[in-house]
Amino acid sequence: MLEENRRADREREEEREERAMQVKRDLYAQLNSAARAYRVAARDAVEAAARGESVDPGHLDAAKEAWAEQYSVAQMTLAEGVLEVASSVNRSLGIGYAVVKQLPASSDLDGAFRRAKAWFHGPLSDGVFLLRLTLRHDLGVEIDQGFRLKRVQGLSALDRARDDLARLLEAERVQAGVPATRR
Repeated sequence: MLEENRRADREREEEREERAMQVKRDLYAQLNSAARAYRVAARDAVEAAARGESVDPGHLDAAKEAWAEQYSVAQMTLAEGVLEVASSVNRSLGIGYAVVKQLPASSDLDGAFRRAKAWFHGPLSDGVFLLRLTLRHDLGVEIDQGFRLKRVQGLSALDRARDDLARLLEAERVQAGVPATRR
């Protein structure tokens, strides 16, 4: 009887752990999907504008809101190292949004389009990849002994590129006399 109770307790504990892991996997999948969708929506808006096509701002805004919702949930559940990457990606997606919104006011449209395309295909793409890699590592799906160093280096590169772009956007905004907007 005692052994049966212990086995039942172990089984209940294993079921709780499996449910918790499934919730975590679902959250991570949704967070990854929302980050990718937001980056792609912004990148597509830039590409369409560069071709002279009309851009539906609702698509980008919907992707932004979906990301914000997933990120707010993640802020309450992510472990510190994972949250650090997600927070950096969040700030980087915000800069990407500013890049798209500031395009029409740019005094050098060709340069602004090149800069935007470089951001979405380079540092921001790398940041979203780093987020996915971090989530997979945290889930135990991808084990890489050098992961910690890759995470630190990737975060440093993303943060540096984002800060450089933010300074450039701010200088351009001030030069054009455009009032600051909330992101």
